[in-house]
Amino acid sequence: MKSKDQNRMAVSPQCVVALTWTLKDTLGEVLDELDEPVEFLVGGTDLLAKIEDALQGHEAGDLIDLHLEPIDAFGDYDDRLLFLEPRDRFPEQLEEGMGFEGLPPGCNPSAPRDRLYFVSDIYPDHVVLDGNHPLAGIAIRIHIKVHAVREATMDEIGEGSLGAGFFRTQLDVDDPSSTPPVPPTLH
Repeated sequence: MKSKDQNRMAVSPQCVVALTWTLKDTLGEVLDELDEPVEFLVGGTDLLAKIEDALQGHEAGDLIDLHLEPIDAFGDYDDRLLFLEPRDRFPEQLEEGMGFEGLPPGCNPSAPRDRLYFVSDIYPDHVVLDGNHPLAGIAIRIHIKVHAVREATMDEIGEGSLGAGFFRTQLDVDDPSSTPPVPPTLH
């Protein structure tokens, strides 16, 4: 009979890991807190590469503390991803912080269509959209707790993601060659 510890699975490429975390800036201000475990696909697009690397070999119950510079976290802030667009292209109900998958029709045709854009400012005639991750340019400290590790199904591996989009600002598009190349901000 195997002991309970022998049945524990360690994090390895293409497994599913359930995590909680506290994400802080370098001054200790909490930027995000995930209280309930969420599953992420290791070896897909759900997690940052440095987080995946740090998770390797860990098991349920393990705690990990990481310091990530912007290049390893959400990228450097890129002012080329700021766009001033006509206010009338957006819904009547618009708030700062709202996100859009790509820009609405009639907006800047040179703006990459494969990004999430966040409303950063609203003026009477214009809206400022930001294609950077909200934490771009910030060094972060992340305290992670591993709650569970399991094998990924073939379907999950085929999808490349469990749908957790916290670490992504780029979208999957049908024809990525139709948009101008933009340096990735996350990977």
